[in-house]
Amino acid sequence: MSVGLTITRTIAAPPERVFAAWTRPEDFSVWFGGDAVDVPTESVLMDVRVGGRWTAVMHVPDGSEIYWHGRYTEVDPPRRLAFTMGDDPASDTVDPVVVTFTPAEAGTEMRLTQPRDDLTNEQLAQTLLGYNSFFDTMEILLAGRD
Repeated sequence: MSVGLTITRTIAAPPERVFAAWTRPEDFSVWFGGDAVDVPTESVLMDVRVGGRWTAVMHVPDGSEIYWHGRYTEVDPPRRLAFTMGDDPASDTVDPVVVTFTPAEAGTEMRLTQPRDDLTNEQLAQTLLGYNSFFDTMEILLAGRD
């Protein structure tokens, strides 16, 4: 079993803009899910404050939908965002996620950590591929913007 994941990526945009990509529905809906998945902007609701809820509906290529949800546990713009994340609206089981945003020479060092001790190593590898696909799309969204 795995112990969790950490992904660090340098994004060519200032921390304020990268933080906004996580907290503005019109940005989040573009990159969350990567290129292969549709997340309609109107399905993304974000009450970005400690205790506030967020939701998003992901339409996957096989025709199914994933209903993501969680609560913000820490909001410190543009340095840190912590929230819970789950894909079963009928369950209170959610995973904690922490994203930090640190100024870097080339923009922002974004670091996501998520303890996932429930995943096998194969599942963890697939989760990492998924997140990296999301962040590839985020980089395209933020390219050349400030």
